Amino acid sequence: MTTTPVVRALGELAHGSAHAGATPCVCAPPQVLADRPDATVVRSGPHVAKAHAPDSDPAALAARLSLAASPRLAGILLPPLPAPGGPPDGAEGRTVSLWPYGSPVDPSDPDAAPWEEAAALLARLHRTPPPHRLPPMRGPVKAARAVARLRTARPGDPAAGPVLAAWRGLPGWARAEQPTPEHRDGFLCHGDLHLGQLVRHPARRGPWLLIDIDDTGLGDPAWDLARPAAWYAAGLLSPEIWLRFLDTYRASGGPAVRAEGDPWPELDVAARALTVQTAALALAKSAAEGRSPDEVEQLMIDACVRIASLPPELASEYAS
Repeated sequence: MTTTPVVRALGELAHGSAHAGATPCVCAPPQVLADRPDATVVRSGPHVAKAHAPDSDPAALAARLSLAASPRLAGILLPPLPAPGGPPDGAEGRTVSLWPYGSPVDPSDPDAAPWEEAAALLARLHRTPPPHRLPPMRGPVKAARAVARLRTARPGDPAAGPVLAAWRGLPGWARAEQPTPEHRDGFLCHGDLHLGQLVRHPARRGPWLLIDIDDTGLGDPAWDLARPAAWYAAGLLSPEIWLRFLDTYRASGGPAVRAEGDPWPELDVAARALTVQTAALALAKSAAEGRSPDEVEQLMIDACVRIASLPPELASEYAS
């Protein structure tokens, strides 16, 4: 197990939260679930402690945590546990939150992936009126950061050219340079939807819920459908699964796309942005690891080559 000061502090906090009073302890050692620059997550028994990104905006994060705790979002977002009094010693001043543990999606059983459940949860989230003021959804910001990481990792590398060209073809709002168009703004959005953002709670037998609210906020709900849409367009997600996901979202009243017919007028820009984000991260990570992109990463890079080759009138058709 990693033993950085932050990991140790989170393990002690999660363990202490799960063992109020003098309850005899038979717990296994704390388990690191994630240890990245933007988040460190440690589990002890039924509780999880998370240190959020060092550069998190405290007021925005507080609003997002309050959203997850709101009764209006019950059954959609995993609610946090009562907040600790402050960052524990060793957390390096980072904001810390406590959560119940939920069972994640099993990566070894792709046929059991909860695509329909994810679609239904997104539709409910997008239809829910915001219970209080919230910051913008951070999806475009994450895409812009991925592109900045690519530029740093591969300065002047021709391999990055198609990805950067596909990025330049996006409207300013999808690059976090302008506000989201008003007619697509104001919806509750998760901001970083993928299958790793779903857990069963109570663990193993409970319903699926969405987790990780660090990018949640108001914006274009199409962004939450964009990753599976991008995977489908790149050939990573089968047409059958994509249609099951899309049909469930529509049947659940999701507002991101029209109720029937071609969904791409609403999805095109966000799907292209997520394609660029994924390809940019793939190139940056492979450069850092001194390797070539793997087969899956190359599919997303190839998708950017196709996007970059679109005539300007086609690339901008759905850009507003």
